Amino acid sequence: MSPFLAELIGTAILILLGDGVVANVLLNKSKGQNSGWIVITTGWALAVTVAVYCVGSISGGHLNPAVTVAMASLDKLSWDLVPVYIAAQMAGAVLGAILVWLAYLPHWAETESQGAKLGTFCTGPAIRNPRANLVCEIIGTAMLLLGVLAIGSKANLKPEFGWDTGFGPALVGVLVWSIGLSLGGPTGYALNPARDLGPRIAHAVLPIAGKGGSDWGYAWVPVVGPLIGGVLGACLFKMFWPA
Repeated sequence: MSPFLAELIGTAILILLGDGVVANVLLNKSKGQNSGWIVITTGWALAVTVAVYCVGSISGGHLNPAVTVAMASLDKLSWDLVPVYIAAQMAGAVLGAILVWLAYLPHWAETESQGAKLGTFCTGPAIRNPRANLVCEIIGTAMLLLGVLAIGSKANLKPEFGWDTGFGPALVGVLVWSIGLSLGGPTGYALNPARDLGPRIAHAVLPIAGKGGSDWGYAWVPVVGPLIGGVLGACLFKMFWPA
């Protein structure tokens, strides 16, 4: 499998399971309706874990343009591959969102709330303040990259810790779970431009009954914030932690 296909499939899995848990919680007549934030954050953590396990050995399991750009900034990925990875991630995110739409097909018409339908696909702020929302996404994504790089560092990949035997993706899932629980309240913790923009595009084009607008005025925040935060987190790791 090529890195392009791996990133496409991995990101599709990420969105299928991640947006899928949001659909389960938000959409009317779903068996998981109203099960809450803990279920959403746990579902996203498991989605990341499964997706990285599926393709991590092939492409590195970035599944996120912010991770890809950060890795390139650290010379851990050729800049020539950055457009390839991002194109695959975007395509995979759209595909994953379409699969969620299909999986919950009867529930869209049963759900009156336009906000719930949009929230199934992409993030939105609890309090709309673009500057504050941007800062939140920068902080969250910086923590993501700092954590990912620390988990994969030589200092931690030691046999006595058992972290060189495939346990890394599970720890990344724990990291995403922690970020969602601690920092996810203000913006819904996109942390990933493809995760937000791809499903937002799907929401805009899919024939979803009574869906309303796709909130394009906010869409730049979960793209710009994670890109800045990813590079910031990578720089902090390079400055203060062993590679």
